[in-house]
Amino acid sequence: MIAAEHPVVRHQSESPGDGEGKPPEDRRRVFRRRFITATIIVLLIGIPAGYLLISAGQSRRSGKDKEAEAAAQGLREGWPSKMQRRIFEVPIPGNGSGVQYYETNNWKASRMYVKFRTTSAGLDRFLTGVGTGRAALEPNEIDISARDIRITGWHFGPDQHWASTTHRNKKPRPTQNITVNMTDPASPVIYVVSAATP
Repeated sequence: MIAAEHPVVRHQSESPGDGEGKPPEDRRRVFRRRFITATIIVLLIGIPAGYLLISAGQSRRSGKDKEAEAAAQGLREGWPSKMQRRIFEVPIPGNGSGVQYYETNNWKASRMYVKFRTTSAGLDRFLTGVGTGRAALEPNEIDISARDIRITGWHFGPDQHWASTTHRNKKPRPTQNITVNMTDPASPVIYVVSAATP
């Protein structure tokens, strides 16, 4: 028998592969597996990051929209809830009348705007409840910013007698800008902007 008639027998050690008897992996399968792994990593990182960016943008826009809505609609007639009064530390006295309020929230600060009429004794109770007193009121001063005046539509005319104070608290407690119309001392009108920042 000649050599050509003998079949060539390969030993297991001569088989192609990784030296452990496994066939080599197809290049396309390796590429596909790496591509899928990379795609999953990008999705796991990219989607939450994108969501956070979108949420931050919406929060900013929402705050601006709420402020614009307040300016357009004016303050709401009625009392803020007990929780709102507690959070913003605006202790409206029980004899308060003509109460109006509006609350805005955005990523920079939360504010509550309140206006009401009370008696001379009611003014003292309110100021004491905030943590200040009548002696802190500066005559002929208006401590409400131009920005807050635009939002609320409040008008502080020169023909009225005004007195103001700003009561500051340690964060996260709110700071209250208080302006009082003292034209009729027996029936003062109180304007409050209580702002809480994180």
